[in-house]
Amino acid sequence: MVRLPSLLVLAGLATVPPAFVDRLPGWRRPWRQRTLGRKAFADELISWAEAAGYTPRSTLKALGGSDWSRFYRLKTETGELFVKSSSREAAKMFAGEAEGLRALSAAAQSEGLLRVPKVLYVGDRTEGSGSFIVLEYLELGGPRDSKALGRAMASLHAEERSSRFGFEVNNTIGDTPQRNPWSDDWVAFYRDHRLGYQVDMADDGYLTRLFNAVSPRLGELFDGVDVRPSILHGDFWTGNIGVVKGEPAIFDPAAYYGHHEAEWGMSWCASLSEEFWEGYRERIPEQPGFEARRPLYQAYHQINHYNLFGGGYLNAAIRCLETVKRTLEGG
Repeated sequence: MVRLPSLLVLAGLATVPPAFVDRLPGWRRPWRQRTLGRKAFADELISWAEAAGYTPRSTLKALGGSDWSRFYRLKTETGELFVKSSSREAAKMFAGEAEGLRALSAAAQSEGLLRVPKVLYVGDRTEGSGSFIVLEYLELGGPRDSKALGRAMASLHAEERSSRFGFEVNNTIGDTPQRNPWSDDWVAFYRDHRLGYQVDMADDGYLTRLFNAVSPRLGELFDGVDVRPSILHGDFWTGNIGVVKGEPAIFDPAAYYGHHEAEWGMSWCASLSEEFWEGYRERIPEQPGFEARRPLYQAYHQINHYNLFGGGYLNAAIRCLETVKRTLEGG
């Protein structure tokens, strides 16, 4: 999900100055919660940490937040923890993220080219409403090696971890529910559970007519293409990519098994350089029709951004589907 401040705080990279956050529409400041509510959560988290064998060395530190979750850091005797909390129950928010991180980590470990934060805990709060997830804190910093990142993502996508499209659980893309039923048909899965679902939420007449015009023919974009399920990060953009001790790292996923090209649906804000593609294509060559499918995959994220934030994302999504329509019509 693209909101400028997440470049700073999404993975706990830095504390955002309060004066800066004040000027950002739609961004909440966790330190402005009522003192009693914040203290109750801090007490609960510290109690969990002590019971789990993590002896706290400091109080819970707020790092910022998004429209749907808040971020914290807790220093302990055995290392730092990164914590995200939400007013929603774990089953509807963090359970899917946790399973996604575990799946990505399992795939990444085969070659050791990519860092993924470990999941230490996920669950509902015992006091009050909401849930939280506790992760390994990644100390992010240093220049990005784009070619190494490309190679790492290729190794991730090349892993054969599932014979079907979908995922073990539903999850979220930002704050939007993302449905992941198992399917043997990629085109049907993407049509119904990605594009169609978002189009229905958007409830825009022209967008709906455009989707209805292209959806029966989407399979034509995959003629002669071998589509196999790859584990996808699912929300791959600059704010969810980092460097840990010189190694590329990814976090905050909306993971599922899908066509590897769908990973690039957020490429409009991922700054994927020529060096990145050189590294990626060493292992996964470009398939025929890749450029024709690119706007199809971007449309999903553009519509989701419209459903979350409104504004010009609708026009961007329409342009994507109009491009798909022209391609199918031979234009």
